Order: sequence, then structure tokens, then C-alpha cells
Amino acid sequence: MANQDLIEALRDADAVRYGEFELSHGGTSDYYVDKYLFETDPRCLRLVAEAFAARVEGTKLAGVALGGVPLVAVTSVETGLPYVIARKKAKEYGTAKRIEGRLDDGETVVVLEDIATTGKSALDAVEALREAGATVNRALVVVDREEGARDLLADHDVELEALLTASDLLAEA
Repeated sequence: MANQDLIEALRDADAVRYGEFELSHGGTSDYYVDKYLFETDPRCLRLVAEAFAARVEGTKLAGVALGGVPLVAVTSVETGLPYVIARKKAKEYGTAKRIEGRLDDGETVVVLEDIATTGKSALDAVEALREAGATVNRALVVVDREEGARDLLADHDVELEALLTASDLLAEA
């Protein structure tokens, strides 16, 4: 069952918009979930942190840059668990890493992400973490748009768990 408080908080933050929108993967949609509006709203962040904290059970956390960073940070504070940040590609300066933070070989990590559409962004993070020696078999997202992410991740032995689905969020809207 969907978390009604989180649905109301996302709506109150005006994070759910209707119209014609182009999505990052190139497709279009008649609604948009604006992660920047809910990730900069303290009430939304608190609810997400509490919900994620109830699901991470003592494992290392990983946030997908950029959208997953505020989510993994508040979840880390809520749980006391350390986290790393997975970049889409290595920086071309400084340490030139794809994984920022401390990660030990063989460590089990759960990926935290804002919105899953195709699942490509979460999968990129999973692959980077696995290449760095982590064990990754779960990804937690705030909203699953129900457009293939669950299947793509399952094809790579990763379970997708969503706090909300698009069906939950758009019901009665």
C-alpha cells in the first residue's frame, strides 16, 4: 500500500506536474515528477529518509549522482549508515573516480535513487559499484514510473523496491 503521507507531501511540494514533458531517456510523458522540488522540501526529505531507513537494514548505502545524493545523505543521517556516491562517469580531474567515498571490496550496498523510468541510471550505478568490488542486489527508489525499470534491473539480478509507483502517485489526482 502506498504511503499516503508521502503522496500528499509530493503533491504539496508541487512535484507532480501535468502536461507534455520530454524525459531524460528521450521519451515523452503527460506527467512529470520534479525531483528537485521534492528533494529540496524538508517534509519530503524526512518522509523519504524514514521510509528508506526502514528498508536498508544495516547495509552500506549508495546514492546515484545527482538526484540520489540528497536522498542518500538524509538516509545516512537517519540510520547512521555510511554511504558512497556513484557517478555516471569518472571525473576528469582530481581523483577521477566513479565511486566517491569509502567502499571495501565485497561490501554489500543498496542503491538509492529518486525516480526510476527505464532503470538505466540505477543500472549504471549498480555496474560501477560492482566493478569497484561491491555486492549489489537491491535498488530503492522514491517513484517507479512503471516503464521498464523493474524488468531491466531484474535482468541484472537487482530487485527494485519503490516507495511509490506512478499508479499510486497519479491515483485520484
